[in-house]
Amino acid sequence: MKLARALLAATASVALSAGAVLADPAIIFDLGGKFDKSFNESAFTGATKWAEETGGSFAEIEMQSEAQREQALRRLAEDGANPIVMTGFAFSTVLSEVAPDYPDTKFVIIDGVVDAPNVRSVVFKEQEGSYLVGMLAGMASESGTVSFVGGMDIPLIHKFACGYAQGVKAANPDATIIQNMTGTTPAAWNDPVKGSELTKAQISQGSDVVYAAAGGTGVGVLQTAADEGIYSIGVDSNQNHLHPGSVLTSMLKRVDVAVYDAFTAGADGIEPGLVALGLAEGGVDYAVDENNAELITEEMKAAVEEAKAKILAGEIEVHNYETDSSCPAM
Repeated sequence: MKLARALLAATASVALSAGAVLADPAIIFDLGGKFDKSFNESAFTGATKWAEETGGSFAEIEMQSEAQREQALRRLAEDGANPIVMTGFAFSTVLSEVAPDYPDTKFVIIDGVVDAPNVRSVVFKEQEGSYLVGMLAGMASESGTVSFVGGMDIPLIHKFACGYAQGVKAANPDATIIQNMTGTTPAAWNDPVKGSELTKAQISQGSDVVYAAAGGTGVGVLQTAADEGIYSIGVDSNQNHLHPGSVLTSMLKRVDVAVYDAFTAGADGIEPGLVALGLAEGGVDYAVDENNAELITEEMKAAVEEAKAKILAGEIEVHNYETDSSCPAM
């Protein structure tokens, strides 16, 4: 098995490992790093799976600052990486400027939308998966109060929160939902201490289930929930194993599948345009495994599976905050 060739983004420069990329695929991780146990790590899992199955290799860059986005994209494109995948909406502006300069390079942006003939934009219907874990939260809560800790205060994260709230209310119409965002800058994705502080404040207000959609910040949320004896809900990757018996479930956002599919398709097979992945496409779901199986009763699972079927059939419409910034359930 060939290991991915690591590219380290250090201070103001991006240094490539020795040798040209030679048309291998590449991935750029957003702030927080590829081992954030959440969004970026899911992307890394997909890239690694592709490398293990094919014997191929890929280049990778872990962002260290906002200033490196354009430099990283241009350096990879100039060295022949193709396709180039990037994680996070924050690449949108830079990619819209860089993509036209490299018309023979295919770019894939996850969680962002760029309209260009050589760009595939992959987004997710996070509200659908969040609805399902919200139902589980509403059924598991004994206090009738649950909470949400988001990362950066942007419409994307409100989409998680609103879908979650709608699911909670479907299970318990009288539930109280507390919502807090970590911050307004990209640093909000990697602040576990702040995540812990917000969780403690929510617990003091009666929350006994907390859902974190905050990247690396969520590690602090899940740890504090475990320490304080309440349930948490993970996100993006399956985080049930981080605190077995404490993590009620995880909202799976299959970033790994998006990366794996892009690497598998290769530059010649990637179709440009917008791709939206929800329940129907296997892009989102909730996680049940040996770490949380005892927490999810048969009645809870049956209720969530029924709701999933109704969403797929169009009988339940989960509110999309990004198209309508009201949130009826909050």
